[in-house]
Amino acid sequence: MILATLAISCESRTYEEISDNRQITETVKYTADVKPIMDANCLSCHGATTFKPYTNYAQVKANIDIILERIQRPTGDPQKMPQGSSLSQTQINTILKWKADGLQEN
Repeated sequence: MILATLAISCESRTYEEISDNRQITETVKYTADVKPIMDANCLSCHGATTFKPYTNYAQVKANIDIILERIQRPTGDPQKMPQGSSLSQTQINTILKWKADGLQEN
């Protein structure tokens, strides 16, 4: 009986909860929304002293198309970023929406 209850309760989660693919409805801004994603996932390879730094708004904005192209590559693609990892779909959606919202800084 307990096992059946657990199975039912697990199935009541929404698709967004299971997949980490939440719809983003608010305007996305660099400082509040995109910078934390970049800092946590990209700076180890794209820090201030690297060939292709993504440490500030101007650098990320200037390279948004290549960033989006690389983070959306399929798993196993050697050019997928971040290397050896992947952003969640919600993180990717946040960056996509930031571009769609006009690449606002603050």
